[in-house]
Amino acid sequence: MNFIDAHEKFLDYLTVIKNKSPRTVEQYDRHLRKFSEYLEEENIDSYNFPVDKITLKISEWFRSYLHKSSKKILSIKTANAYMITLRSFLKFLEKRGHKSLSATAIDLIKAEDRHIEFLTEEELNRLFEAADTTTIIGTRDLAIMECIYSTWLRISELTELNRENINLKRREFAVRGKWKKVRVVYLTKHAAHLIENYLEKRKDNLSPLFIRHNIKLENIDAFENEKVRLTRFFITAMIKKYAAKAFILKNISAHTLRHSFATTLLNAGADLRAIQEMLGHASITTTQVYTHVTNPKLKEIHSKFMK
Repeated sequence: MNFIDAHEKFLDYLTVIKNKSPRTVEQYDRHLRKFSEYLEEENIDSYNFPVDKITLKISEWFRSYLHKSSKKILSIKTANAYMITLRSFLKFLEKRGHKSLSATAIDLIKAEDRHIEFLTEEELNRLFEAADTTTIIGTRDLAIMECIYSTWLRISELTELNRENINLKRREFAVRGKWKKVRVVYLTKHAAHLIENYLEKRKDNLSPLFIRHNIKLENIDAFENEKVRLTRFFITAMIKKYAAKAFILKNISAHTLRHSFATTLLNAGADLRAIQEMLGHASITTTQVYTHVTNPKLKEIHSKFMK
């Protein structure tokens, strides 16, 4: 089988059999297109390149090509992501009975321990107070930040929310996160109140829970909801703007609010398994990274025996 046919069949496999999200499939596709680009740079016709010709040397040269072709320094995480895609592609070929390089032959670069950036209670207060709630934009922005903090939503989950998805009276709703796993999240009374305030100021019947307000509503049709839906880039830029306004020097994003939520719960003595469920982590290992940031129980034990 040639590479281009295998590439297409692999994407079908991810979509139909593995039920991967469109964003995940797009990432795999982009990574394999980069591999095809590398082959062409080596004067290899990627359309007719047999998959059984993929060797360890080619995979290592591809890794080097990623670094050389990048306009900025390529992080270990990004380089590993490309190689993980290539390994998944090779595993797919093996399952389908096509000879090629063994996926286990490709090693990943050992990355440094993950650094978790979170905000203290005082920093959170400054961040939230930076929004001017006398305006609809400020009201929206504060509602967004409080919503992320109180529900531990991922930014992609937040942007996909519609009005009909949330129950402000019960202060809970279901979201479909990574791996299409459904979980229930909970709003604080304060966060629910802020969202209610924002929706009361809206004079439209558009579906998205949070929308842009720099577009004349008379120019937006009810079927054009996606034109006003906020993007992940918009929300990230918005949070960075308020962080600067609040004189917070940390490089924060929407995910920082998730980290802050997790560390707040951990400091309060919440069970790590419960935090795992709330954050929607597939593995407890992912959640355990927060114990490296702060663990009150360890500190208590340390204080007891180390005077």
